[in-house]
Amino acid sequence: MTDMSTVPWLTILGVIPLVGAFVVAFLPGSAENAKRVAVATSILTLVVGIVAATRFDTSSAAQFQLGEQKSWIPQLGVSYALGVDGIALVLILMSLVLTPICMLAAWHDVSESESGAQRVKTYFALLLVLETFMVGVFAATDVFLFYVFFEAMLIPVYFLIGNYGGPRRQYAAMKFLLFGLTGGLIMLVAVIALYLQGPGGADGFMMDKLTGLQFDPTTGRLLFVGFFLAFAIKAPMVPFHTWLPDAATESTPATATLLVGVLDKVGTFGMIRFCLQLFPEASAWATPVVIVLAVLAVLYGALLAIGQTDMMRLIAYTSVSHFGFIVLGIFAFTNIGGAGASLYMLNHGFSTAALFLFAGMFIYRRGSKRIPDYGGWQKVTPVLAGVFLAAGMSTLALPGLSNFVSEFLVLVGAFPTQPAAAVIGASGIIFAALYILLMYKRMATGPRPEGLSGVRDLSVREKVVAAPLVAFFLIIGFFPNLALDVINPAVDTSLSHVQSTVAVTPALAEGSTK
Repeated sequence: MTDMSTVPWLTILGVIPLVGAFVVAFLPGSAENAKRVAVATSILTLVVGIVAATRFDTSSAAQFQLGEQKSWIPQLGVSYALGVDGIALVLILMSLVLTPICMLAAWHDVSESESGAQRVKTYFALLLVLETFMVGVFAATDVFLFYVFFEAMLIPVYFLIGNYGGPRRQYAAMKFLLFGLTGGLIMLVAVIALYLQGPGGADGFMMDKLTGLQFDPTTGRLLFVGFFLAFAIKAPMVPFHTWLPDAATESTPATATLLVGVLDKVGTFGMIRFCLQLFPEASAWATPVVIVLAVLAVLYGALLAIGQTDMMRLIAYTSVSHFGFIVLGIFAFTNIGGAGASLYMLNHGFSTAALFLFAGMFIYRRGSKRIPDYGGWQKVTPVLAGVFLAAGMSTLALPGLSNFVSEFLVLVGAFPTQPAAAVIGASGIIFAALYILLMYKRMATGPRPEGLSGVRDLSVREKVVAAPLVAFFLIIGFFPNLALDVINPAVDTSLSHVQSTVAVTPALAEGSTK
């Protein structure tokens, strides 16, 4: 049941950046003023999001809180329905925090002198539109509304890559769009078929109406495959990952951050929210194949990352590996594994943001993405090299930093039900140390390079970008329950559907991460 609120907090969170996008796009004057308005809008949205989060009650028995529901297209059973559980709440807050950080980091991504003020304004307006869709996709409790936001996110990202990316931006943008549309089309078929299996009516797409339906095994498994394929493409999972390295490499650092740090989480979030809750029997049936794909992603992504010479492409492949860990935790069907996977989504968002944005700062100074073009930069920009190392240490799950907690929980939670996968997947930790430390060694250590006397270290604006990211690594690294206390009830609810279908020992079914 959805806990209804008198204040439509989630709608407000979506409307503020959308209105801000129109203001920024058509604001007269220089691009500098438009940038300031865009950042101010995103900060206002974050403040409202924090206020809304204080209304969330972790002890409530309701699956969704801050709920809103209005009939949208009653003839088709579609409602405008929003609500959040603990997982959705932390992912929305992550999106709201990363958006102003990305905007500050993107201050010089588009040059006004070369392209004109309107092009700069459009760039920042698209980032705000994307923020609206990110809030909507995590908050939707109507399956069709979720699909609308799921597809709508493709539009601003396509233009952000295609109009503002690197030399191969058109190719990367089209590849991203084709993969996304293919996954969306498969999901649309599954969404319509799911509605036909349900009770129908004016609100027939609501999650509470579709949860607990009894399917014959073949129907349930086909519906699961439709949803899972769309989420696997979005995540991205091996072998549906090939669009990600191209898109991340050709994007601006800010676009790559939101693409990999936030949008790709929609795939793993959808697996928890829809695959496990709506199709528990089919989820158990598909688990052996999904676990193999997850372990393959952990190893394949890490090995490819080690061999990259383009730093943006390397970071993209590390994310393929990390998503393998997340999927492993989800399909372990234990509360510890599920909590670890959910926390991993949050931690990966910030660690990947730091890697992409700090790499972008290197690229802005050196004018190259190629790792061999660097060397000795800790003597040129020691603060930038230091925060880049901190981001790398978090990514490789150094104890005391945020990713360690989530990676540890995933492996501990997966071992009782998937011991072989947990043992093999643990080798990904070793590979992570290799690709991070080798990249840092090649870029930052060694003799001071010549001809870089005029290069400056981090500016005040860049320090403002770096500070909250590094602070997050430490805070969640030492106090993970700040997030886990919010996440755990949602994990328990989602997994309860599968644990009633799968043979899980009582100790695991009642396990806690506290």
